[in-house]
Amino acid sequence: MPALDQALRAALNNRHDLLVELHQQGTDCYRLFHGSQEGANGLTIDRYGPQLLVQTFHQPLNRNELLAAHELICAHLNQPLRLVYNDRSQGNSRIDRNDPIYPAEPAALEDLVGHEWGLNYRVRGRHAGQDPLLFLDLRNARGWVKQHSTGKSVLNLFAYTCGVGLSAAAGGAREVLNLDFAEGNLSVGKENAELNSQLAPMAFLQADYFAAIRQLAGLPIVARKRQNLPNYPRLQARQFDVVFLDPPAWAKSAFGTVDLLRDYQSLLKPAILTTAESGVLICCNNLAKVALADWREQVLRCAEKLGRPVRDCQVMPPAADFPSSDGQPPLKTLILQF
Repeated sequence: MPALDQALRAALNNRHDLLVELHQQGTDCYRLFHGSQEGANGLTIDRYGPQLLVQTFHQPLNRNELLAAHELICAHLNQPLRLVYNDRSQGNSRIDRNDPIYPAEPAALEDLVGHEWGLNYRVRGRHAGQDPLLFLDLRNARGWVKQHSTGKSVLNLFAYTCGVGLSAAAGGAREVLNLDFAEGNLSVGKENAELNSQLAPMAFLQADYFAAIRQLAGLPIVARKRQNLPNYPRLQARQFDVVFLDPPAWAKSAFGTVDLLRDYQSLLKPAILTTAESGVLICCNNLAKVALADWREQVLRCAEKLGRPVRDCQVMPPAADFPSSDGQPPLKTLILQF
């Protein structure tokens, strides 16, 4: 416990200037302890507005360690944060919902509201899915979208809970389309839209990525071997000024396979074709085993082969609350200007 206490104090001190900046910009959702880089591998501690979410992925904390960390953070922030502890050290990172170490108080598990870049977001410490409803390491990219969407049409692919779409709407986009296969993800996205009712309405499309993006790109839809195509929404080919591509590491459907390690091109090609001339494509890869330089070269080569060479390529790193000792964080984001 003394070692964890020391590591946590160092992490909080290292974030002093960043937290001041985040609070000034209207953000109270951020990572307070990134264990893999700060002395406790498999432990993450995140603030989501009024909630403190502690998660363990390799081995659980004991109750004294957990409560001591909670007390230290609340004192440091001068905030009485509601504690939720998810032990995910079981198989397949499943949350141990029996809570043998610390059962959260009912108030901590209520629907709460966190904030980022002045926007409101739904916060749930526990929900049907595995991951938090807002991926904090993508905050810089959402901020970029907010700053560069005025008057633009924006397509948010693998939209999850639609944080990128919400950022685009807040930035003055004239049109925002959020696309995701999971109805539950889009339902939270609609809650986020309701929590920011002052913004222009967004559109939501529940559809398989390959079925939707290939139609938008004007490409044929092909079934995987020996599979019949299920029903899917019919779409007209068109392009968007800003396209955001943030796929999961791996997924399979009747229309195709998402595989960031072996076949990023099948995701990227139609996304490029759906990006307007002089438009912007923001693409992400969250696999730690993929090197930024190699992936960047692959992306630029794919664009070149399509006859859509990139005029400018900017790397958008996560913010300082996701430190990386080797400068190679798992999440890699490229902003491609065509």
